[in-house]
Amino acid sequence: MRGYLLRRLGISLLTLVIASMVVFLGVRAVPGSPATALTGNTNFSAAALAAINREYGLDNPLPVQYVDWVGQVITGHLGASPVTGMPVTTEIGNAFPITFELTVLSMLIALLLGIPTGILAAIRRGRTADYASNALALFGLSIPSFWFAIMLILLLSVHFALLPATGFVSFSVSPGQNLTHMLMPAFVLGTGVAAVLMRQTRSGLLETMRADYVRTARAKGLSEWVVVLKHALRNSLVTVATVIGLQFGILLSGVAVTEEVFGLPGIGQLTINAVFQRDYPTIQAVALLTAALVILINLLMDFVYMILSPKVRLAGEPG
Repeated sequence: MRGYLLRRLGISLLTLVIASMVVFLGVRAVPGSPATALTGNTNFSAAALAAINREYGLDNPLPVQYVDWVGQVITGHLGASPVTGMPVTTEIGNAFPITFELTVLSMLIALLLGIPTGILAAIRRGRTADYASNALALFGLSIPSFWFAIMLILLLSVHFALLPATGFVSFSVSPGQNLTHMLMPAFVLGTGVAAVLMRQTRSGLLETMRADYVRTARAKGLSEWVVVLKHALRNSLVTVATVIGLQFGILLSGVAVTEEVFGLPGIGQLTINAVFQRDYPTIQAVALLTAALVILINLLMDFVYMILSPKVRLAGEPG
């Protein structure tokens, strides 16, 4: 098991290094130079741009620039935004908790909706509950999130005036207002993930329920719910855990549209503003942070696999 974990950790670190290279080179492939972005003005003279290049080391070879940048990242110095003048770490520190809260709430909604619905659909395969669950899952997968968000705003904010349409209130300021502002965007994101979890839970359970040990449990006279929840569900959750990890990473990195529609000042909105304003230091930092979080989540999923599946634990044991 220790060997398995060390291998996974090594692969994760290597992936992070490769991701940092892609981020570094990708930002420099964007039209325009980082020096121009740092000035915040396209009318600087060539001499002024050359001076900025020297000051920030942008006239060095790319390998030297990369090593310098990695050193800054390790020490927590990501530079300052040429647009706002604020340190990039401060901007990310203000935006990330909002996106993280939205992601967690969305995943809670997805788990509460997706897994029980998937279990019900598997147990009632070929019946009305199965058809209804699959129809709802198809509905959740097919609807664009921005359209669903707008429809919820029109219904719950404009027509019934139940929830605020846009804006954000910190949880520390008012927990109640915070939840009312986060409920609709979390539901928009959570329903899409719930559809994926429902289908994965259903297919995983149907496959597991054909196993010999499940037939043995049924032969003992156990009820169908006991067989499913006690014997079949745990093994089928190994695959579901993979989907949960992937979807959590996708939510963290892909909530830009939803945050923009609901006016939430999270990482997604920060990224959109940085792209339009050519704020290269912020784009670079957010992209690297997103990659690191996705890698970390996948590494945590490996620990979950070992808890859920004896096969994974045995795979890490020395032969």
